[in-house]
Amino acid sequence: MALSVPLNGLKEDKEPIIELFVKAGSDGESIGNCPFSQRLFMILWLKGVVFSVTTVDLKRYLKLSPKHPESNTAGMDIFAKFSAYIKNSRPEANEALERGLLKTLQKLDEYLNSPLPDEIDENSMEDIKFSTRKFLDGNEMTLADCNLLPKLHIVKVVTKKYRNFDIPKGMTGIWRYLTNAYSRDEFTNTCPSDKEVEIAYSDVAKRLTK
Repeated sequence: MALSVPLNGLKEDKEPIIELFVKAGSDGESIGNCPFSQRLFMILWLKGVVFSVTTVDLKRYLKLSPKHPESNTAGMDIFAKFSAYIKNSRPEANEALERGLLKTLQKLDEYLNSPLPDEIDENSMEDIKFSTRKFLDGNEMTLADCNLLPKLHIVKVVTKKYRNFDIPKGMTGIWRYLTNAYSRDEFTNTCPSDKEVEIAYSDVAKRLTK
């Protein structure tokens, strides 16, 4: 359900510039019980802001949580290793930090190439050794991908620019994962250009100096 709330003498035909999404009630349409949403609702009303309210039926809402808990933690340490690697300015420490990053990438690659339980048909005589799934938890994006993909993209772009480091082509799971992400509007249309990523890290990435 959606409704516009014109307030404090403002014209009803004025286009709302703020949207408030609140939990739907038991009927799936009316305003549900959520004190946090009600607080915002009241504040906006008191301030005389023109806004629209949309109730969201959580029972019918698309669930983005992964089915497999391991998908939530896959690749979780990559960004920390990347940060240490890219912020380092000591040449003597570079090799060890690069190995640390490679190790975490390898771990993610192994997870992406390992079949998930629902990819294995117990009644089949064929032994599936490698996964062909598109994303962390299956063939559809989940919250786990929303958490990891932006960071993994940054790692790919920044390490290439400032360390001339490429994710090894032998890591087929990661490259399959990235290729599938780049084919989805949800990722490409929300992703900054490589140039913007490079600019953002221009002051963070340290030159290797003696």
